[in-house]
Amino acid sequence: MGKRKSSRKVQKVAPPKLDKVFDCPFCNHSKTVEVLFEKAKGKATISCRICAATYVTLTNGTRYTALTEAIDVYSEWIDESAKVNS
Repeated sequence: MGKRKSSRKVQKVAPPKLDKVFDCPFCNHSKTVEVLFEKAKGKATISCRICAATYVTLTNGTRYTALTEAIDVYSEWIDESAKVNS
């Protein structure tokens, strides 16, 4: 008698990890910008440790939600600074 074939185990693919620390667009230092979420106030603050450049999401009227990631706040900050500089 033959041996039963075992079924293959399904390999799970891990989703890619998103960055939480970014490069500063103003002072050009790498990995110095961090995002801090304040759930009680519904705001997110992003700041550079070297040049102290900051951005708060409530200043332009947008609030962050549970689906907002750090990269979303960073992208919003870059967009606002490009809008101000042009």
